[in-house]
Amino acid sequence: MGMGSKWYRRTLLTITGFKFVEKMSTTYGKGLASRFIAGETLDEALDEVEQLNGLGIMATLDHLGEGITELSEAAAYKEQYIKLIEGIAARKANTNVSLKPTQMGLGLDQTVCLSNIREVVKQARHCRNFVRIDMENSPYTQATIDIVRRLHKEGLTNVGTVLQAYLFRTQQDAEDLLREQINLRLVKGAYKEADAVAYQKTSEVVESFKSIIKLHLDNGVYTAIASHDDAIISWVKAYTRAKQIPKHAFEFQMLYGLRMNEQARLAKEGYRIRCYVPYGVMWYPYFTRRLAEKPANLMLVLKNMSTLKR
Repeated sequence: MGMGSKWYRRTLLTITGFKFVEKMSTTYGKGLASRFIAGETLDEALDEVEQLNGLGIMATLDHLGEGITELSEAAAYKEQYIKLIEGIAARKANTNVSLKPTQMGLGLDQTVCLSNIREVVKQARHCRNFVRIDMENSPYTQATIDIVRRLHKEGLTNVGTVLQAYLFRTQQDAEDLLREQINLRLVKGAYKEADAVAYQKTSEVVESFKSIIKLHLDNGVYTAIASHDDAIISWVKAYTRAKQIPKHAFEFQMLYGLRMNEQARLAKEGYRIRCYVPYGVMWYPYFTRRLAEKPANLMLVLKNMSTLKR
């Protein structure tokens, strides 16, 4: 990231942690957050998924929640995810699911977290579905990878995780997990990270991102590339054409509410495209990360704040 974008992102992620900012945003920003959130209920989210499927777009559903303080909250989220998987099966929607490990208790008790995730993954296997364990900030990276490895050793291979290109450790993780045949979503990264653990320059992040993408494509491993960056998308298209890699060997992933016309266009071009669809009442942390990604998103909030107050 350049100095300006680096300053913007770090500053916004810091101030959105302040309680008065959270209160103002949750009071006035909920209407605008609906641009990025597919409703508060499962039925609302599945309605959106069905519309996406009609456009040839696959989905992954995320029941929002993180930063829990009690294991009882984790148990409740686990039950919500089991209902989510059952709801997908009942409506025959073309979507898998994503969950955050802290939502399942990782920050409180790793054993309980593993147990909760195992139950969700087992239910998903029963319903012939797949679970993506999202990658959160760097203190949880190793523990998240360890959980996925443990489940694979138990025969639960319908689970994968995410690698963030901005972390220094990611190249080695990519090589290791590739050998272990663990399904990965590849992203640049969206959390505020210290200089000691993550690249800060845009050029370095992009170089790392391309490196792990090439590693997977060159080894014939199904590759999920999550990016809204036109340069990355164009590069992937050109690279796969040059290497004669078929379109069914990889997928693009984008976020709900962002570049929806582009998602539909990619689907029409015959590319596999998956939309990350979050829903639920705990939308604030997710919303602030979307604002931090680029100033244009924040400008949209400020522009509409006076309207939302009326």
